Amino acid sequence: MMICRDAQLKKGEKVIKTSTEAVQLGVGQDPTGALSIPIYQTATFRHPRFGESTGYDYSRSGNPTRQVLEKGIARLDGGAGGFAYASGMAALTNLLLLFKPGDHLIVTEDLYGGTFRLLDKVFSQYRLAATFVDTSDLDQVTLAIKDETKAILLETPTNPLLKVADISRISAMAREKSLLTIVDNTFMTPYLQQPLAMGADLVVYSATKFLAGHNDVVAGLIVAKSEEMAERIYFLQNSVGAVLGPQDSWLVIRGMKTLGVRLDRQTENARTIACWLASHKAVRRVFYPGLETHPGHQLLKEQARGFGAMVSFEVMDKSMAEQILNKVRLVSFAESLGGVETLVTFPAFQTHADIDPAERERLGINERLLRLSVGIEDVDELLSDLEQAFIE
Repeated sequence: MMICRDAQLKKGEKVIKTSTEAVQLGVGQDPTGALSIPIYQTATFRHPRFGESTGYDYSRSGNPTRQVLEKGIARLDGGAGGFAYASGMAALTNLLLLFKPGDHLIVTEDLYGGTFRLLDKVFSQYRLAATFVDTSDLDQVTLAIKDETKAILLETPTNPLLKVADISRISAMAREKSLLTIVDNTFMTPYLQQPLAMGADLVVYSATKFLAGHNDVVAGLIVAKSEEMAERIYFLQNSVGAVLGPQDSWLVIRGMKTLGVRLDRQTENARTIACWLASHKAVRRVFYPGLETHPGHQLLKEQARGFGAMVSFEVMDKSMAEQILNKVRLVSFAESLGGVETLVTFPAFQTHADIDPAERERLGINERLLRLSVGIEDVDELLSDLEQAFIE
């Protein structure tokens, strides 16, 4: 199909290194020689004698299992330090504590509803202001800058409309104005996209999603580009204490070892499904950057090695959307994304329910929009399930 011409994954030396680094997380790092890093299920550590430490004192401040994950994600993203949290929202909350009352952030308007809620309903109480703009439009980003602006928070591709922001250009502009650039890289992971290499200062993840990859753990990660920023983040992590436990750290490590092979399959499946949806008479629009018709196709092709496994699509009416949700069998109607199982979500009623209805409609997050997180199942079986779900 012409619509899908050239939607190919790019290969390169850096990508091979990222995939290999993920597989090798924890290997050779335990003194026992354990291939899989043990779960150090302990709250505290015994000191050899007064004035000496093993390097670990109390698990809030540092745990050997969590440290493997934290050092590992820092290596994958090319950062100076990595930090693991009890959820993606805990990680984002920790980041927002970098700012003080009166500060202002520029934020992607079409982003995860939980991030919107955190800024609009929680941090607004402490006079941290946010302006939500279409960050795929550099002019809108520039016009939103105020004297009080301290950072630009990007989600790219966005959730759920898959808009693409130019990380390099926005980071360069932010640097000129002494602003931080923070990128939520949850949809892409360092396997597909590396924001720090494009000039961003901080990367945040819901590691629950593609990084862990199995819908069995809730976790968040932050990577800081500079040593100075890493020290600031560590101080906040240790002070606030919303750290990831050793059992969950181990689960994320285990999931990340298969990150490359999972995302390769998921991206391939997503492209096939997006093409199928684009030709379906009951589908009004398909949002997938791997399609040449997508406005962000060329930009994402240049700044990432693939287009990801998230596909959103708009059907003719709300009743059709509800029918699909009720009829799918192999695809699961469920919250979240990024696992090996294919999920379908109704953003207006689930992930983005906290956004004002009129604003949702303006953004295009309407009652006809569905979002697919494509898994690793046989794609023909996924297509068969979707096809039967469309039939009235």
